[in-house]
Amino acid sequence: MEKDLFSLINDRLSSFSKGHKIIANYILDHYDKAAFMTAQKLGKTVGVSESTVVRFASMLGYDGYPALQKGLQEMMRSRLTAVQRIEVTSDQMSGEDVLERVLDQDIDRIRRTLEETSREDFQRAVEQIISCNTIYIVGTRSSASIAGFLSYYLSLIFPRVKLVPSTTTSELFEKIMHIDERDLMIGISFPRYSKQTVKALDFAKHNGAKVIAITDSASSPIAKYADSLLLARSDMASFVDSLVAPLSLINALVVAVSIKNRDIVSKTFERLEQVWDEYDVYTKSGEDEK
Repeated sequence: MEKDLFSLINDRLSSFSKGHKIIANYILDHYDKAAFMTAQKLGKTVGVSESTVVRFASMLGYDGYPALQKGLQEMMRSRLTAVQRIEVTSDQMSGEDVLERVLDQDIDRIRRTLEETSREDFQRAVEQIISCNTIYIVGTRSSASIAGFLSYYLSLIFPRVKLVPSTTTSELFEKIMHIDERDLMIGISFPRYSKQTVKALDFAKHNGAKVIAITDSASSPIAKYADSLLLARSDMASFVDSLVAPLSLINALVVAVSIKNRDIVSKTFERLEQVWDEYDVYTKSGEDEK
């Protein structure tokens, strides 16, 4: 569905039957709970039949209730406050083995990322990284950690990599003001999406730079700026954003880039090993700590 589910419901609310209005109003008021209810449970909660719930989903243009539920879950992640996230997680995981449940969910996210990420976009992103003049990387809030990770490793391969700091909007534009058609911006954003990242990618695109967007959905606000769109699953785990799949995707991106630049990478790390050894950077195995 291209249109926001809430907008879709509000546009048609006056034309709904009595039963469909009851379902619609419950979803609008309690979307955080409705997103994880089966058709049977939602019907029982609002006092209508399961078949009425299924017909409601079809009437909105979804291919059955599971498709509506999936759309509601995806939209919900960008709307929930941190408090609501905690409440949802408590309801879902109460009485369970949290360690096993969270790790199982992360395994599933990596599997779904592998299935959904375009190989064509991935290879295009690798070529864009290799061929550009300067690489700008922007990611704020929880995405700042993986933006920093990507910046660290690309900086070991390329001489002009700039990690755009998460500061005020005016300072952000000061850092990227010289970006042009020779350059590349990599934007990383997951729900709840950062306005700063959206503005940075918009600026880069208007100045002719190539854009790689690393996000969770083609409907993400940064996806429309992408020359290469890399999708990674990042569902919520309580108030914590699960970034396991995005980090795995970035690992693959760095490895692919290093393979394409094997000679340069080898020479770089030969030099780094000499520097690290000369300046005693790392503790050697078996060496006593002092």
